[in-house]
Amino acid sequence: MEDLQHALAAYRSFDPTGWVGFYRVIPMWAGIICAAVGVLALVFGGGRFFRLVAGPMGALVGGLWAAVVANRLGFIGGEAKVSAAAALVLGVAGFAYPPAAVFFAFGVPSGLLAGQLAGNNDWILGFVPAFLLCGAVATAFHRHIGAVASSAVGAWLLVVGVMSALHQVGGIVAAVASQPWGVIIAAALFATAGSVYQIAVRPSPEEAERLRAERTRAKKRLHEKRALEERWSNYSADKGER
Repeated sequence: MEDLQHALAAYRSFDPTGWVGFYRVIPMWAGIICAAVGVLALVFGGGRFFRLVAGPMGALVGGLWAAVVANRLGFIGGEAKVSAAAALVLGVAGFAYPPAAVFFAFGVPSGLLAGQLAGNNDWILGFVPAFLLCGAVATAFHRHIGAVASSAVGAWLLVVGVMSALHQVGGIVAAVASQPWGVIIAAALFATAGSVYQIAVRPSPEEAERLRAERTRAKKRLHEKRALEERWSNYSADKGER
């Protein structure tokens, strides 16, 4: 458990080597599951299934950055409890209402960056406006952001999952992991392909609902047409017998 927490801690800072090295703490069976979930998120994650990505995304945001924000606000100590509680709350919120996860996923890191730029004395003045503004803008475009976010998460899960599943087979994975930017670029290419597919190729939820309604109406009209033809056929047969 400590190894997992240490590996996740790398995502709190700019540490590409640590990001890629996360595969080392994932068992082979979990790596296979991560890769499969990653493929599903790349292809279907931006639609109605986005909540399956939004829940873990919200939990990840809470687990990674809640303690950092709490410390910045003056709440020192109990970082593990703060992270766990925030991960639980934001995870549930993401499952129940995916735009909430989008709000925090974009608002918190934007606020942290703005606070860092503002300096320690004016940190809160930089954090709060950027947190609210970026979170609100992201929520307004949550469908497109959902497609991009799910593709990014799916791409990373796919790459890390494959590396975890294969790292005991030979030294190829270790050689690949030694070039973290190559791994990140590969994940970015997968994420770009998934985003383009979900936004430009797959119909939007509204369009999909409209197509389903049209198919339902077409089936109903066909059923009514066949029923009318059957009634006319029965009528003609009865008239011929007379």
